[in-house]
Amino acid sequence: MTTDPLDHAKVLLDAGRAEEALAVTRPLAEAAEPSHRALAMHSTALKGLGRREEALAFDRRAVTRYPTSGVAWHNLAATLGDLGRGPEAVQAMEHGLKLGLDGALSWSVLARARTAAGDLEGAERAYQEALRRAPQQTEFAREYAEAVWMRHGDLNAAQAVLDRCAHAGGAPAPLLIAKAKLFEAAGDPGKAAQLLGAAAERLPGDPTVLIAAAQAALESGRVEEAERLALAAERVLPFSPAVLNQLAIVSLAAGKPEIALAKARKGLEMAPDSQSLWGWAATAARTLGDPLYAELYDYEAMVRPYDIDTPQGWPDLAAYLADLTTALNRIHRYSRHPTTQSLRHGSQTTYRLTGSDDPAIQAFFKAVETPIRAHMAHLGQGTDPLRARNTGDYRIEGAWSVRLNPGGFHKDHFHNEGWLSSAFYVETPDGALETEEKQGWIRFGQPPFQTVPALPAEHFVRPKPGRLVLFPSYMWHGTVPFTTDERRMTIAFDILPR
Repeated sequence: MTTDPLDHAKVLLDAGRAEEALAVTRPLAEAAEPSHRALAMHSTALKGLGRREEALAFDRRAVTRYPTSGVAWHNLAATLGDLGRGPEAVQAMEHGLKLGLDGALSWSVLARARTAAGDLEGAERAYQEALRRAPQQTEFAREYAEAVWMRHGDLNAAQAVLDRCAHAGGAPAPLLIAKAKLFEAAGDPGKAAQLLGAAAERLPGDPTVLIAAAQAALESGRVEEAERLALAAERVLPFSPAVLNQLAIVSLAAGKPEIALAKARKGLEMAPDSQSLWGWAATAARTLGDPLYAELYDYEAMVRPYDIDTPQGWPDLAAYLADLTTALNRIHRYSRHPTTQSLRHGSQTTYRLTGSDDPAIQAFFKAVETPIRAHMAHLGQGTDPLRARNTGDYRIEGAWSVRLNPGGFHKDHFHNEGWLSSAFYVETPDGALETEEKQGWIRFGQPPFQTVPALPAEHFVRPKPGRLVLFPSYMWHGTVPFTTDERRMTIAFDILPR
């Protein structure tokens, strides 16, 4: 057994026990003369708990104390990139490279930093350098392929990135899943399902492939095949929340809501804060008439619109929103939607808006603080899965902008990484909003595929510029597609209790 406390902290971090690791590293990192490793591991523990701003302070202390350490500059760049502070991250990582760093991981950090800074061409070059040094690294290949797709819309070029990684010995499962997502994003879900079905035959012991294949089969209307694949995943990994989540999904599609609810409840025993499992449990409960649904889907109490006040420094809300629109348009640099998100026919920013130094974007996060706190106060305390986590304080976990083109929409979805989620309207398709179909409105309660019985949307909120809508992260929501020649731009973020 190791006697070095930092070795013990590393074991804890590898086991996902960041809170315990933090207790070990704190006194070592806060010492008068901390070691390089103590500072780095304390930062890692903080980031594991989502406390990135606190981690940044220790990374800055590391480069001050060890200015010739390329690793310290690498760590600083990575944290800055995680926070969406792209230009600073680029500067830090380029300094680390000048100090002698030349590994694939450092080049990937530079690629992400350049993306956050808006230098998409430079990001692609950095990804190429990373893959030149580690051609079998699937994470870098997936990120690069995604960047190629979103920037150029070139399906063949994006696939080629994944294929080169596979030929170099990259792990097949994540590469096959990434390729299937490319097909689906390009409008060919049938090809995605065919690819993943073949992958499931080749890799019958890989639950991630079986889950992905089950979902693809379901989205192609092959419910029996989806159920067979999900059950195969359960045989491999019977106590996995992810497998139980997939079983709940396919059971609902197969008209077996009792089984769906039982699987979701079993998963929640192991992952009690899983927004996905709560979302599917609620869907099954709705089908069954179970009282759990009313507890989770109280639209009047849980879904509320708030119109923000004009931020300080602008004469009125219209002037502020005009500046915010300009700021967001500058960072919407991609031409295609991501492969892993809900939007279609539009673009999405890929790094945290909370890290932006643009005055209009900075003002946005100050403007929404009052409605967020009002919403938490309105929810109050309780024993249900939403209110039980209400501490009265919060942190923003992710923040991004979506710009939908005519015909664009969000597939119905929920946010598994959040507690509360949001939609803030910067630009709205005003002509579409007046249509009988409620085109462009945000809708709630409708799952993303046909269930037995069908479960249509139950609640709609009309967007308008300057309006923030807050709702539980587990709640189904999507955009009614609009056909008018207008654009719709939003900011969205997830909130976690602090």
